[in-house]
Amino acid sequence: MVAKEPSQFGSMGGNRIGGVSNARHTVRCMKLTMKTRAEPLPEMLAFPWSMPLEDWTEGEFVSLPRGLHRHVVRFVEVTGQYYAFKELSDDLARREYEMLDFLREEGLPTVSLVGIVTERTGDDGERLEGVLITHYLSYSVPYRMLFGGLSDADARDRCIDALAVLLVRAHLEGFFWGDCSLNNALFRRDAGALRAYIVDTETAERHPQLTDGQRALDLDMATANVAGGLMDLAAGGRLAVDVDPAGVARSIEDRYTSLWHELTAIEEVDGSELWRINERLARVNSLGFDTEEVEMSSTVAGTVRFRPTVVEEGHHKRQLESLTGIVAHENQARRLLCAIRGYGAFLSGEEGRSIPEGVAAYRWLSERWEPALARVPGGLRGRMEDAEVFHEILDEVQRSSRSAGRQVDLMEVVDSYVRDVLPTVPDARELIDEVGPEVS
Repeated sequence: MVAKEPSQFGSMGGNRIGGVSNARHTVRCMKLTMKTRAEPLPEMLAFPWSMPLEDWTEGEFVSLPRGLHRHVVRFVEVTGQYYAFKELSDDLARREYEMLDFLREEGLPTVSLVGIVTERTGDDGERLEGVLITHYLSYSVPYRMLFGGLSDADARDRCIDALAVLLVRAHLEGFFWGDCSLNNALFRRDAGALRAYIVDTETAERHPQLTDGQRALDLDMATANVAGGLMDLAAGGRLAVDVDPAGVARSIEDRYTSLWHELTAIEEVDGSELWRINERLARVNSLGFDTEEVEMSSTVAGTVRFRPTVVEEGHHKRQLESLTGIVAHENQARRLLCAIRGYGAFLSGEEGRSIPEGVAAYRWLSERWEPALARVPGGLRGRMEDAEVFHEILDEVQRSSRSAGRQVDLMEVVDSYVRDVLPTVPDARELIDEVGPEVS
């Protein structure tokens, strides 16, 4: 088979590579399908694709946080970016590729899809399993840290809340997970809360709409998987002593049920109390979800029956990006929007005139956000996401102001935070879970 030049790789249809040589390895036979042309394809070819992932040497991969699942995974660095290579059968690789693409199109939080490698052949001529390639989710926190001996109850509650929200979001989009668990999700800090991301979709199914029975089955499996995962931690002596695995698992069901009702329930109000509709919509928006429309109908008794049509999470992050260009997670965005509005109110009082929101956002960016982050030394910049750093600074401003009985200057707090706090924070980009095999 004639080898193709590296510049020809990268089409959605994929390319079969036969006998391609490079400085490190020879690729006997494979088919590489990439999601975009932006990935470093020639460098990708330098890996030992003719070997099973478990036989790769330490020089071929890097150690990063991982879960405990069924398949072998290797994390690799290519041109300064980290990628996850997950080995599974060609059929499962294609299936998971399609599912991750669907999740991305629906706006659900998931790892970013890069591509798949199929039709691999080993040096002995035997067929090898395929490999799914995704971007490594930077700043993610392993759930073992959230439930380990040094963890706190608030962190564990936030983890369960995040998983319940993720399952609700998936079900709203007709996505049956089939294997929801702490191992199959990753978690990122989001302004004091946690945000969960779907990682493993091998058992997932897509439907126009889930039935109540499908939702109940998925929720039951999630409850059982969470309990089992925590029991495994306990058996290994890695679970905090105050954690009850069964109680934590049951709390997922309670939180899921409450959130699902808030987002989907049909409510009846008196025709003269339509303000209650606005309150319901405000509660839905406070959870981070947009409402595209409201279904309403009048009854004979003079009441109005209504239900919001929820489209997706991301109400505040889209608003923040539109105002400032800052890309943040939902809770971070909510916090920064509050800071912008507060600064706008301050400016209005100082200048004796109403400050439009767009003007307040521009001045907040140039007078608060940019100067504060400019004071973070280069060696510490990126230890946490910028929005999370600013959230923590705002928290410290509130605590210091309350303690001092006066408004403490933001830049004063930035300097003390950079000097005393940020250097002690573990670098979320390099968080390593040293226990457990590299599987997913």
